[in-house]
Amino acid sequence: MELGSVVHFLENRTILVTGATGFLAKIFVEKILRVQPNVKKLYLLLRASDAHSASQRLHNEVISKDLFRVLREKLGANLNSLISEKVTPVAGDITCENLGVKDSNLVEEMWKEVDIVVNLAATTNFEERYDVALLLNTLGAKLVLDFAKKCTNIKMLLHISTAYVSGEREGLIVENSYYMGETLNGAHGLDIEMEIKVVGERLRELREEEATDGEIKMAMKKLGIQRARKFGWPNTYVFTKAMGEMLLGHLKENMPLVIIRPTIITSTFKEPFPGWVEGVRTIDSMIVGYGKGNMTCFLADPNSIIDVIYMGDEFIRRHLSFIHILIIFRRFRRSQEIWW
Repeated sequence: MELGSVVHFLENRTILVTGATGFLAKIFVEKILRVQPNVKKLYLLLRASDAHSASQRLHNEVISKDLFRVLREKLGANLNSLISEKVTPVAGDITCENLGVKDSNLVEEMWKEVDIVVNLAATTNFEERYDVALLLNTLGAKLVLDFAKKCTNIKMLLHISTAYVSGEREGLIVENSYYMGETLNGAHGLDIEMEIKVVGERLRELREEEATDGEIKMAMKKLGIQRARKFGWPNTYVFTKAMGEMLLGHLKENMPLVIIRPTIITSTFKEPFPGWVEGVRTIDSMIVGYGKGNMTCFLADPNSIIDVIYMGDEFIRRHLSFIHILIIFRRFRRSQEIWW
């Protein structure tokens, strides 16, 4: 879709965004408020104990960030009015029924008003505890779908996955949907219900053994890697994201579903300004080390390709060599346009 048509599509729409304090969600919210102030409403789901705590998290972890600098300079004091009018922070949790929203009146209001659900909530830790990753990335995706199905005016469920659900394969990889029980190595026996039972049984064993919290954590991490590799995925993160896709495809019925599989997301490319990042993520540690002069040498094939996404007018996918990307970030550093 052309940008203009996307902006037009969002006009007077009500959007529910999960994982609202995450890196990608912040950029999504800022972009909408800047280019389509006529959006009807944004419900932002945040993990919080109550509405007050959710509002505090929204201010401290989203709106106050430098990412909103351009919008703040453009609107001045009117930004607060825009946020108050358009943005509703919602205390909740995607691992719970009705997304953990305790206010029944608010739940009914969202079911009635929401046009678009954007699921950005996930754990992206490659070696996350299996019980945690399974709950967030797999079962959480199903619970978001369940909520979207109850929205009477739903136009689309947009689910953010990852390109690496395709595993470690060479050559052209077609982005086909996963069917239930599909594996990357041809192994049989992948059943999500069984994976839940495996986790429950292992946790029960650990408690009977009076394992410490640290021992349970390490055991759950090891279990996730073992289960992922058994079926052909390299780590717990991509395995649980793949199973989340399976559930969505199997249970969506007539739900308009879009799954996006981005690769490595680094920083803003152009808007609201170049080079905004938050924390040290993905390949950022390598870039920071090079930019600060702490890493003067990096062994790599100059002809190798790295697939990196910059956030700007759209998801811009650029295939760059290692040498090229390091030159770009050195240039950002010298021009002081990159924000660490």
